[in-house]
Amino acid sequence: MIKPKLDEAIQLENGSLTHFEVLTATALTLMAEEKVDIAVIEAGLGGARDATNILCSSELAASVITTIGEEHLAALGGSLESIAVAKSGIIKHGRPVVLGGPFLPHIDCILRDKALVMCSPVVSASDAGIRTSIKGLVILDGRPCQLSDIMIQVERDFPLFIELSDVKLRMLGRHQLHNASTAACVALCLRDQGCQISDKSIRAGLENTFLLGRSQFLSTKEAEVLGLPGATILLDGAHTKDSAKALVDTVRMAFPDARVALVVAMASDKDHLAFAREFFSGLQLEAVFLTEADIAGAKSRTTPASLLRDYWIQASEELGIDTLHDGTEKNRDFVRGKQNHISY
Repeated sequence: MIKPKLDEAIQLENGSLTHFEVLTATALTLMAEEKVDIAVIEAGLGGARDATNILCSSELAASVITTIGEEHLAALGGSLESIAVAKSGIIKHGRPVVLGGPFLPHIDCILRDKALVMCSPVVSASDAGIRTSIKGLVILDGRPCQLSDIMIQVERDFPLFIELSDVKLRMLGRHQLHNASTAACVALCLRDQGCQISDKSIRAGLENTFLLGRSQFLSTKEAEVLGLPGATILLDGAHTKDSAKALVDTVRMAFPDARVALVVAMASDKDHLAFAREFFSGLQLEAVFLTEADIAGAKSRTTPASLLRDYWIQASEELGIDTLHDGTEKNRDFVRGKQNHISY
């Protein structure tokens, strides 16, 4: 059923459909055939000109813009402002807009101005009527969870209310709590439109949400299988300056006295130096192990470990942090005080 439609689209586009466009068309076709109640569709790049941005107002329940960062900067105009304009392209006439944030004031204005032009009501997870707090950590099934409270009471544009206490979030950090409150706002928007979503269901959704490689803690049994009994192992896909800072803040909050060893592999199109600076600035690192991993199944976008090592050494030198690093034995006589070990 899907192939004839794809063949027709390829012919209309003179054979120039991209891999992402084919996947998007396939996914949307399957969702339509399965008659899903709610489809969550994430833009691939920006929003305004993204392949996913084909829904009209009557088909859209809500537009959600979580963050505005420097990811895909070159492809989206070269500035945070141009990225905000691109992402605001998913706002449709008369449909609710949920903002995550917090955004810089002028970025927030870009998004809200677009919503105003489109006559779209706005709710923001950064509004004063939304309060969240982290109460501590608990261990469930051998993994740490974040015990949090979420209180949403919004009356502007459209009323939203929920009060959730002692929510056990499997994804740690203040940024993940903010993401959780954003998701709760979206669920409340859907409920306001007639979807049968109870408070209990929202709690269950938040508590059961996890993403492999994103704030993912291995269980005690998994650590033992790796030959690291008693170690706390965190897998995270941070790859930008902002996400590195969020990860550093999470580690400091959850494990303030931890001895930290990093294993890092990155794609070639990232800001490796800024990434390294965040970790050196925010954590006392015992060791950094730099390695390589295939990106999208190939090595063409992989940063060589030796090049990563150069960036991390440069970051440590800029910050005045002494390091020992493999392959530079002659420098070891000059290292003083507490040392960070960099290996590749």
